[in-house]
Amino acid sequence: MPSYSFDYFNTLPPPIELLPWLNAEGSLTAMLEEKAGQPLRVERSFEGYRQLTLHQKRQLGLHNSALNRSMLAWVREVRLYGNEDKPWVQAQSVFPLASLEGGASRLQQLKGIPIGYVLFKRSRTLPNKRSVCLTDDGWQRQTCYDWYRRKLLISETFLSAFLSSDA
Repeated sequence: MPSYSFDYFNTLPPPIELLPWLNAEGSLTAMLEEKAGQPLRVERSFEGYRQLTLHQKRQLGLHNSALNRSMLAWVREVRLYGNEDKPWVQAQSVFPLASLEGGASRLQQLKGIPIGYVLFKRSRTLPNKRSVCLTDDGWQRQTCYDWYRRKLLISETFLSAFLSSDA
């Protein structure tokens, strides 16, 4: 069962037309492709190892001394394009190294494949904990997924081109 928290930081709530996207369960990729009427184009801006931040460790549910330990993760940052020249969504996927054991190591080999193709291949929904906040780039949903007992963080920011798209 998913849980949500909304961090509005004394701002107005998200635009009403964005609420279904911020609250959507299942594959955002599939929803975006339906809106675009075609497969998403994925443009990678970063892919590699990074240290987890304290905020990310907390999102992953780590406590006590684990918060003080240095931890590596595989991080992938992409822009998702629908049927326009401007990106609709800016996304970051964070896979702690402990989550990349066994078959999950394929998450490091996604290249231009949307993460939703892998995460929701066998299940329409996944256990998760989500928060929503307003960033400098737009409204963002941050979701900690439990994918086969592996914790993964995915942040998706809906950019202005998405809100102004006619699709």
